[in-house]
Amino acid sequence: MARDIVILGSTGSIGRQTLQVVEEFPELFRVRALAAGRNWRLLLEQVIRFEPEAVALLHEEDAARLRASLSPGCKTAVFSGTEGLVSLAVLPGADTVVAAISGASGLIPTVAAIEAGKDIALANKETLVAAGEIVTRLAGERRVNLFPVDSEHSAVWQCLDGRRGVKRIILTASGGPFREYSPEALSRVTPETALRHPTWHMGPKITIDSATLMNKGLEVIEARWLFGLGYDNIDILVHPQSVVHGMVEFADGSVAAALSITDMRLPILYALSYPERLANRLPKLDLAAVGRLTFEEPDRERFPCLELAISAGRAGGSMPAVMNAANEVAVAAFLERRIPFHGIPALIKEVMARHAVILKPSLTQVLSADALARAEAKEVIRELERC
Repeated sequence: MARDIVILGSTGSIGRQTLQVVEEFPELFRVRALAAGRNWRLLLEQVIRFEPEAVALLHEEDAARLRASLSPGCKTAVFSGTEGLVSLAVLPGADTVVAAISGASGLIPTVAAIEAGKDIALANKETLVAAGEIVTRLAGERRVNLFPVDSEHSAVWQCLDGRRGVKRIILTASGGPFREYSPEALSRVTPETALRHPTWHMGPKITIDSATLMNKGLEVIEARWLFGLGYDNIDILVHPQSVVHGMVEFADGSVAAALSITDMRLPILYALSYPERLANRLPKLDLAAVGRLTFEEPDRERFPCLELAISAGRAGGSMPAVMNAANEVAVAAFLERRIPFHGIPALIKEVMARHAVILKPSLTQVLSADALARAEAKEVIRELERC
């Protein structure tokens, strides 16, 4: 029996790869709805190929362009805005929602999907960063599964596999393109160089987060909520080969690790097909060809975003949402050449310092803290530009 899926973020990297998985297993997965940001042309191609029941775009003007481009006999309904995303997230008959919208904008539709009883294949780490306690509690109340799609969290999930006696989990990081850069060299980094990731092909925002190691900090917060461990029991190791994606250390000192090629279609497929493991056409890992697997501690002084994220997680409450919002604004400003690379952590630190933590925020308070942090981050940037 085919599993009916909704993909939120179908034109992004994870969304496109999810559709590739669907194409390989058409008898197992059926696309019911697709949502995108502004790329209506690619969404049009996806509508023609997969014939979903409904689609949504972030802006009405893009939705209008899509409607005008559809053939007269097309039965796909076209929605727009946050309301459109939510209507797809709660679509009757859908089994699983792939939450792959980049950034905190994925929070509202993901919460709506959980409230509607949909299982979540979670590729949007910001949802758990901003509102981890709210989301995991709601998932428990609705008896909804949160299947991790991030390669690191998928690896940890596979290593756990019902085992007891967990002491700590270890997330690996490639180290990004600047692992060996000096502080002086980091000050001269450009968007072009930051977007050249050594091992993964991702969207611009997550690629910059990888370069600053913010991505790994966000993943620590995500892991805390996915696996229920404290921050003292979650470690990070830089692993440039990106072959070992995650490890679990048990009470007796033994360590289980998940190894694979660097291809996000593997964790996507596992999240969609769980608990089955499906044979596929992807290349297989050749350890002899890899040759060496090396590990090292991350340099938290040269890459302060990592510690900023973890400190926000430890502070809890509304602080992770504020940190995440400030980071999204900072990354966008860096890509627009409005701030330098080292200005990203400086901006995040300043916005976090201005925030008074709400310890048990409601979803409304999380969204309010997010909006305020974005406004303050933009004001700090304007102040810098006036100097």
